[in-house]
Amino acid sequence: MSLVYPQPIIAVIVPIIGAIIIRFLDEDQARERHIVALSAIGIVFLAVASMLPAVLAERVIELRMVELFDGLGIYFKIDALGMIFGLVSSTLWVFATIYSIGYMAHEHEQRNYFVFFVLSCSAAMGVAFAGNLFTLYIFYEYLAICTYPLVVHAGTKESVKAGIKYISYSLGGGALVFLSIFMIHDLVGTLEFMPGGILGGAVEGSRTLVMIIFILLIAGFGTKAAIMPLHSWLPGAMVAPTPVSALLHAVAIVKAGVFGIARVFFSIFGRELLVDMNMIINVLAVFVCFTIIVGSFMAIKQTVLKLRLAYSTIGQLGYITLGVLLLTPTGVMGGLIHIINHAILKITLFFCAGMIITVTGKKNLNQLNGLGKQMPMTMLAFSIGALGLMGVMPIAGYTSKYFLLTGSLEAGMPVFGYVLLGSTLLNAVYYLPIIVNAFFKEGTFKKQPGPEAPLTMLVPTLTLVGFAIIFGLFANYTTIPFVEAVLKTIF
Repeated sequence: MSLVYPQPIIAVIVPIIGAIIIRFLDEDQARERHIVALSAIGIVFLAVASMLPAVLAERVIELRMVELFDGLGIYFKIDALGMIFGLVSSTLWVFATIYSIGYMAHEHEQRNYFVFFVLSCSAAMGVAFAGNLFTLYIFYEYLAICTYPLVVHAGTKESVKAGIKYISYSLGGGALVFLSIFMIHDLVGTLEFMPGGILGGAVEGSRTLVMIIFILLIAGFGTKAAIMPLHSWLPGAMVAPTPVSALLHAVAIVKAGVFGIARVFFSIFGRELLVDMNMIINVLAVFVCFTIIVGSFMAIKQTVLKLRLAYSTIGQLGYITLGVLLLTPTGVMGGLIHIINHAILKITLFFCAGMIITVTGKKNLNQLNGLGKQMPMTMLAFSIGALGLMGVMPIAGYTSKYFLLTGSLEAGMPVFGYVLLGSTLLNAVYYLPIIVNAFFKEGTFKKQPGPEAPLTMLVPTLTLVGFAIIFGLFANYTTIPFVEAVLKTIF
């Protein structure tokens, strides 16, 4: 059953209105700016959350906006897969907005920061709720353009260089998606996402063209998903303010990439066609496994905290893509759950890194010995986030790895399980020394009176830690039913 709701357009338009209001406020009107930003993002969250009951009841919400010509137009369609990305993004954007208020308090160009910060939420909602490939492409590019000013916010040569690389990769990937749009439309006459895919009947006599379309789409979305060798923009983007880094690595850009890959698999190609394309799927799996392992080794080599977290993201994103590649219910379950778990855990780690930088000015790992004495709550939150990504029970990340490991056996591909176990060991190698050194090594840090960090930064971080534990302890009532709604449309 399809329903017509206004919430999708509210989620896209309200941040744009908020950004316009912020732009016309004076630079010194910080209080008003914060109220507008938080109100806009809060409305987006409420609009998205209000659609959840209908989606869980297996109803599809749709809204047609503009029809350029047959099969090509702006069309919103909220299904269970889109709701995962939309709800996770809108929820974490609320926390990131509150966090930004504290982090940006002493930064320059705060007005421009919040303009593009709020606009980026609009773009992410468009990606989540796109009902066809054309709409997804439009908002995919919109997201890249809105986040570019945030990457170059510092205005340094390093940030400008990183921004150029970031926008070049993003627009290059988008160009590949754009090219595939015309090929798909010419082949089947529609771009609308459908359960089971839209290309299943187009294989006869067009197998080579279908393969080319698959490669274009995976390369296009794989750029933002940081599949090696398309990953180098991601560590460079760490010059952005920490709240932006958190959104880039946990919510917006990279998740738009893996979400796009999931759409390609299940709404454009469909499981049956992908099983028939076994050879190219296996080739992609090799790239993904290479990304998981090499990304983890590169994380070990990093001596700057944010860079270590950045390379960790590259490996963790591979888990999601690998789960989708398994094409089994359990494997896909693990990959989609990891969209949620990784978002919560990784944004927590970046929030902790931002608090450390704000309070101590320290960025390098060798400067953090004994930090647990001055910032015990921050380092406790960091420890829980890191342990979650290692798969330690009862923190949320263990559910992802359990289903991924089980899915690899279910698919008859135990080698993927070995890759995941190897990556888990590497996770421990690059996270545990940070925790041990902060709590058990002597350093120059001493307990300070008062809050250890601005409360607008500390409270959102600790709240997310609570979510990570609740989602781990009660996965059967939180993430698992959510993802099961998606699986019903695939299998």
